[in-house]
Amino acid sequence: MATGEIACTYAALILHDDGISVTAEKIATLVKAANVSVESYWPSLFAKLLENVNVDDVITNVGSGGGGAPVAVSASSRAASDGAASAAPAAAEKKEESDDDMGFGLLD
Repeated sequence: MATGEIACTYAALILHDDGISVTAEKIATLVKAANVSVESYWPSLFAKLLENVNVDDVITNVGSGGGGAPVAVSASSRAASDGAASAAPAAAEKKEESDDDMGFGLLD
């Protein structure tokens, strides 16, 4: 993330936390007071972004990428996944054997 983005993000959060309306001018004022130089479009971009958004909802839903569509699983894909699951332990056993052949193990 660019310095301008981070500075405007913090400025918008500060304004929201203090109960002040988030505008481009106020974001620019805070960024300038922090001695951070940002390109002129960042404050207005953030102000427009947060204009019709509930910032509290955005903060509480950070990282919750939304629900995905349910995926239908057919019988053939279940069988394939069961086969892959049974093949995985066999590969792990071979890995352990190769470690022992070298004279050391994972926990030695």
